[in-house]
Amino acid sequence: MPPIFQNILAVVAGCAIGMIVNFGLITIGSNVILPPAGVDPQDLNSLKENMHLFSFKHYIFPFLAHALGTLAGAFTAAKMAAQYKLQIALAIGAFFLLGGIAMVMMVPSPTWFTVLDLVMAYIPMGWLGGKLAGTDKSV
Repeated sequence: MPPIFQNILAVVAGCAIGMIVNFGLITIGSNVILPPAGVDPQDLNSLKENMHLFSFKHYIFPFLAHALGTLAGAFTAAKMAAQYKLQIALAIGAFFLLGGIAMVMMVPSPTWFTVLDLVMAYIPMGWLGGKLAGTDKSV
């Protein structure tokens, strides 16, 4: 397979794996740490209207979902890529960062969580995913 096609496939697979991990952790999280009474975590309007009811524990799984989803996607993409492995892993981090920024704009969250999430869950996890995939040996 030509390297360009292998790299494109790596990016698509990395995005897909990252989204699956993210969605899975968000789904599991709302069953492990129940949302406040009357809040439907699957309804964007319910979240917007009731974010003031959320405490620190309610932000644990969203952060883990964002960080581990990005990590898994970046690792997958870097492992599959033919070349530019670290750059592709970082591109996955940037892709998920854009999603994180969009989410912050749609659903209000405390400033501490917004900063932690946007600064630590995306680009650093993209870099770490690339490094864990062994990008030191690649172009």
